[in-house]
Amino acid sequence: MSAQQESKGSIQVIERMMSLLDALSENSEPATLKVLAQRTGLHPSTAHRILGVMCHTRLVRRHGNGAYTLGMRLLELGSIVKSRIEIGAIARPFMQALHKEIGEVINLAIRDRDEVVYVERTSGGQSLVRVVYLVGSRAPLHLTSLGKLFLAADTPEEVHAYAERTGLPGKTFYSLTHLEALENDLDKVRSTGIAYDVEEAEIGLRCIATPIFDSEGEIAAGLSISAPTDRQRYDWELELKRTADAISYAIGYRPRTPA
Repeated sequence: MSAQQESKGSIQVIERMMSLLDALSENSEPATLKVLAQRTGLHPSTAHRILGVMCHTRLVRRHGNGAYTLGMRLLELGSIVKSRIEIGAIARPFMQALHKEIGEVINLAIRDRDEVVYVERTSGGQSLVRVVYLVGSRAPLHLTSLGKLFLAADTPEEVHAYAERTGLPGKTFYSLTHLEALENDLDKVRSTGIAYDVEEAEIGLRCIATPIFDSEGEIAAGLSISAPTDRQRYDWELELKRTADAISYAIGYRPRTPA
């Protein structure tokens, strides 16, 4: 089979998968293989084979009676997309105002398991810093100031488990690749509410981050400032915290008052 034929076959499979998802979305009740084959125009054996793969990836759920419904993985993916769109749109004007004030790169990221995902970024003007992580890109939690915010919210057991899963890979001489060093750094984050990346992702670049909280008081995202090492100023902490607090309030967070 030629590369062109293989590519055409892959596209055809994706199109058939989408037709099955569309057919399932049109029905609130579980649909049988026969019904799905009729609605999509697929041969039952073809539909069955593709549905099997989709069940394995949790895009589709197969019930005991042999009928199918949309799977939980779609809900998980939808929730991630919704949260990225909503918080990015809400945070954008606050980020632009902060960028205008200090002239450096402002980043917004959320957590997706063992990584942070950059969902919004504001730059331009005098912020002549090379972009390390573009919008949509990912980074290990322990290598960025944004990621450390989420790790600091974890229990010690969860931090240990993260270290075991990932092996704490490094990118520069300053990367925290040992659990004890990471734990010490996270203790500082917990006590101050501020996290730093001191050339841990790239030499010559430093970042400072603080959390954004949702209506439940949980960390919904992290807000950071990235700048070359010789331009970073520690008095940015106050402005960064003020901006993050404003975004938190905008998405429904209200500090709990003592009883």
